[in-house]
Amino acid sequence: MLLTVDDDPSVSRSIARDLRARYGERFRIVRAESPESGLEALREVVRRGERVAAILADYRMPEMDGIEFLEQAMDLVPRARRALLTAYADTDAAIKAINVVDVDHYLLKPWSPPQEKLYPVVDSLIEAWQASGDARTSETRIIGHRFSRASHEARDFLARSGVSYRWYAADEPEGERLLLAAKADGQELPVILTADGEVLVAPSIGELAPKVGLATLASEDFYDVAVVGGGPAGLGAAVYAASEGLRVVLLERRAVGGQAGESSRIENYLGFPDGVSGGQLTERARRQAEKFGAELLTACDVQSMVVEGARRVLCLADGRTVAAQSVVLSTGVSYRRLPAEGAENLNGRGVYYGAAGTEASSTDGEHVIIVGGANSAGQAAVFLSRHAKQVSLVVRRGDLAATMSHYLIEQIRAIGNIEVRTRTEVVRCFGQERLEQVELRERLVGGQGERSETVDASHVFVFIGAKPDTGWLPAEVRRDEGGFVVTGPDLMVAGQAPSVWPLEREPYLLESSVPGVLAAGDVRAASVKRVAAAVGEGALAITLVHRYLGQA
Repeated sequence: MLLTVDDDPSVSRSIARDLRARYGERFRIVRAESPESGLEALREVVRRGERVAAILADYRMPEMDGIEFLEQAMDLVPRARRALLTAYADTDAAIKAINVVDVDHYLLKPWSPPQEKLYPVVDSLIEAWQASGDARTSETRIIGHRFSRASHEARDFLARSGVSYRWYAADEPEGERLLLAAKADGQELPVILTADGEVLVAPSIGELAPKVGLATLASEDFYDVAVVGGGPAGLGAAVYAASEGLRVVLLERRAVGGQAGESSRIENYLGFPDGVSGGQLTERARRQAEKFGAELLTACDVQSMVVEGARRVLCLADGRTVAAQSVVLSTGVSYRRLPAEGAENLNGRGVYYGAAGTEASSTDGEHVIIVGGANSAGQAAVFLSRHAKQVSLVVRRGDLAATMSHYLIEQIRAIGNIEVRTRTEVVRCFGQERLEQVELRERLVGGQGERSETVDASHVFVFIGAKPDTGWLPAEVRRDEGGFVVTGPDLMVAGQAPSVWPLEREPYLLESSVPGVLAAGDVRAASVKRVAAAVGEGALAITLVHRYLGQA
């Protein structure tokens, strides 16, 4: 589909006529005369599984301008190419759109003759859309059980990777029909049908990723910088490295985004006054990194690192290696496991670590429990309150003020179906095929003992602190007692570089005890645990990489 949006009926008819004359045999031309009708057309396309090749939107419209429209359209159809229709006086707005909303082109009105001023632009939009691989990912289908750990992991991986998919329950008619067509008996689930019709039965993430068009193999033998971890810090490093001409590869064990990618709503990130979901933010960052030429690899589990002179060699779980002159460690942290009896057996079947966005639709009308008192838990509570009948926020501390931002506390207080249970923890989870009940234990005020209560609950979402995944690093990379990577001035002992430091200069601000190996984001000792801080450290790490490469 090619979509045009212009509130001037004569202009709308004119551009639709010119588009049909050249592209009508290959594309369905749809015109909308208001931004809202344009968004509704896009929603309909998404619901029906169709694809949008390009959108041409007028800049001056009364309900919302073309920049605002295209920004909302990006969230619905991120692979569609975008152009802004402007008058000569609005060229400054067009340039702003290219920088802010990632618009591909702008067109000055009038565009006569179209052979010279319209068609070359639309041709390039279509070519860019075709190169994006939209067709390969739009029809992936997953057949599984709602309360299945493997099914949940597959859905969560595809969602966080920006891969469009459709979900079918194996015990419903459409799911049964697809299993029959796949010649699968349904004993092993999920069954995944790729866009080209290939059948995958209970695939691992490593098997699934390349089948849905995600890159998993490095294209080069040696890079200027390898980034380990695809959260905000890693994506920030990849964007700045690629934009500055470095050969950069990003290795992510699962899907890009990290814990920030699982956040249902981030409202204190600069530039998004209305908030943005973690998935939207990381999807934009991913596209930005790829736009500059960064190589992003998923399902790449780094198991160890070997220092060979000027080479830093990353060894992957499947036996492959990736070598680079420098490394940025941005592996972030992982959620701690819920220490409640029965919780591990129900993981993915009612007990989830993060992933509130993936499971939100299944909480309609249910009682859900969120464990944790930090911002990620508060954001999940606010988000799930729109779906669930009741949300219980279970916190071990006596209040939220020490661990949660004030704006979130105020939001939670104003939402009627959220209850905050302080001095409380989950001690047991009950259920056979799925989570059914949870036992809560509350410490009474004044040290007057404890009180237990068993409540019905269909979901428990866990956000109870985190630990770094740094056990794979060599002993030369110094870490603190918690496993976080020590960097820069913190490596100094009485004003002197550590004894293992091989260079005359002092370590750079984010540099570890191994020269050319830097840490950014939550994995770094004494870092600020905020998305904006992680992005900033990722960018700073590349500045320091430049210094290192200049001296190496």
